[in-house]
Amino acid sequence: MLNLIIKRTIFFILVAATLVACSPTEKELEASRLLVTSNGRFLSTGDNKPFFWLGDTGWLLFSRLKREEVETYLENRKQKGFNVIQVMVLHTLAATNAYGDSALIDRNVASPLVTEGGSFSDSLAYDYWDHVDFVIDKAAEKGIYMALVPVWGNNVKKGGVSQQQAQTYAEFLANRYKNRPNIIWLNGGDIKGSDSLDVWKTIGRAINQTDSTHLITFHPRGRSSSSEWFHNEDWLDFNMIQSGHKTYAQDTAANETLHYGEDNWRYIQTDLALKPLKPTIDGEPSYEGIPHGLHDVNLPRWTADEVRRYGYWSVLAGAFGYTYGHNSVMQMYKLGDQDTSFGPLETWDKALDAPGAGQMIYLKNLLLAYSFFDRVPDQSLIANQGNRYDYLVASRGPDYALVYTYTGRNIRLNMGKLPGNTVVASWFNPRDGKTAPIGDRPNKGVQEFNPPAEPKAGNDWVLIIQKK
Repeated sequence: MLNLIIKRTIFFILVAATLVACSPTEKELEASRLLVTSNGRFLSTGDNKPFFWLGDTGWLLFSRLKREEVETYLENRKQKGFNVIQVMVLHTLAATNAYGDSALIDRNVASPLVTEGGSFSDSLAYDYWDHVDFVIDKAAEKGIYMALVPVWGNNVKKGGVSQQQAQTYAEFLANRYKNRPNIIWLNGGDIKGSDSLDVWKTIGRAINQTDSTHLITFHPRGRSSSSEWFHNEDWLDFNMIQSGHKTYAQDTAANETLHYGEDNWRYIQTDLALKPLKPTIDGEPSYEGIPHGLHDVNLPRWTADEVRRYGYWSVLAGAFGYTYGHNSVMQMYKLGDQDTSFGPLETWDKALDAPGAGQMIYLKNLLLAYSFFDRVPDQSLIANQGNRYDYLVASRGPDYALVYTYTGRNIRLNMGKLPGNTVVASWFNPRDGKTAPIGDRPNKGVQEFNPPAEPKAGNDWVLIIQKK
């Protein structure tokens, strides 16, 4: 008996020591905190390192996946370089998780269904919110931030959430997660800010007043930006656009605020022209594998080529990062599901390895390979800018420039923007992340660069020129 007691005592001491060793220190927590940079255009970590937001839309993660599936999903995203997951806390007011646990009492956001305890081994104690905790903490272990939408927009638009309920619920969420290191708040949820404006302002202010540590933005309706309604709100740290899922031809609705078509770079330019200057990002472009315009499953579907285009267009136009999405992954589609959206063609676990998902890391790595905080968009570099799919977008730092072509057409550059008499040029391939040298070019006049292969949509390249 004595030996057993000694062994148990040693075991619990070792477990306690392990927990202390694994718990982040105050210094580590401060280093992981996300901040807006002093120039108002980027995000950094608390230790002043660049934070390139590479997001994935795992919207239904909390409600659809069990713990072992969560591990599979998050590890896959970690390996592919994703560092932010955008997720709905409540998709509907009747939300349940994969274990059948309800999130709310009587569909009232002011009454979260919270039980005593939280051990997964006790099925009665392990509730919806314990599962949310598990996912958030598992993501933190993998260096992934969770961008939380408190309640999806249509629930509010339909009158399901009053201002008072919103206040109570927002305070509950902020108090529960304000001490987690990996939280970002996404107010809204595919909704115009003008729909239930007072509720969205209430949620934003309540979260910000309770949790002043974590950044917050607003996830808007397609073809719009948070800046249209909330740019001057004190609680809004950065802007988010949803460039959406329509083609140029489909972007014809008379009530669309902005008729930019697929030109997501235009939203970035518009946001960065506002005062005060705030960072901005395309938080929902066209998803890989989703039909053009969403609702007609017989229409063509967006491909890896096109999600790359949205990424490079927006980032080189000045966005601080980019969010990728896939039709099957965003809804965690499984075989046999009856209640699906937009005609998913493959299960979520297979779609994790879709081509576009694997190519996003090349965008992130490219931008982090050069000076980050002093990079600026600069279209004056380009002598033949083009439009629509032929549009060329340019960005530069003190001693380098990056120019993206989606169609692989020739690029004519106005030289002399970088120091020195000669520059070194190379081609970066967004499809495999490899770089091929071009050689030296005179840093004067107009120089023309001919990308590999014949011009066509998806033959995309980044021209890199650097001070010699």
